[in-house]
Amino acid sequence: MITVHHLNESRSRRVLWLLEELKTPYNLVNHQRDATTHLAPDSLKKVHPLAKAPVIVDGDITLCESGAVIEYILNTYSQNSLRPAPNTPEYYQYLEWLHFAEGSLSLPVISSLFMQMENRDGTQPMDGYIAKEIALDFSYIETTLKNRDYFAGDDFSAADIMMAVILEIAEKRGMLDGRTHTLNYLEKVQQRSAYQTALNLG
Repeated sequence: MITVHHLNESRSRRVLWLLEELKTPYNLVNHQRDATTHLAPDSLKKVHPLAKAPVIVDGDITLCESGAVIEYILNTYSQNSLRPAPNTPEYYQYLEWLHFAEGSLSLPVISSLFMQMENRDGTQPMDGYIAKEIALDFSYIETTLKNRDYFAGDDFSAADIMMAVILEIAEKRGMLDGRTHTLNYLEKVQQRSAYQTALNLG
């Protein structure tokens, strides 16, 4: 049975959500951030050298990074659900958004979170760059969700799991204000029973 090493207050909740959607049994190992530094504990380093979550262990496979973990689980356990058929337009939309979440979007979202912990006057080069990326990325997301129900088309997919969790972080930072279609989308996916189960667990 697959084992999921989950870190509190982290994006590793994606993996719990995915496994709950697939109704795939798993063992859950919880790791708690240091109360002072908010860094991952040494217990995660014993599982993977990067000491980051999620990490899954499945037989001889130990794997880190959300996107890679999701692809492994879909290849191994999904029976062709939660992603479109290969070589269709929807499949390539799925791939774009699966990677967009941790590629294009996480940089400005997470950077802005750390920048708000500093005393800044808003004139440094990083401020302008991050502001530009936030405006560009969230405009693209809003336009996409205006024209389709989910990121890969008409059907919910694992790309939505990847995107929704980073969108939640953005919402808490006020980055989704005025983005009506994005906010409606986020509310919709948060109502899924598998999401609610993962939220309670993670």
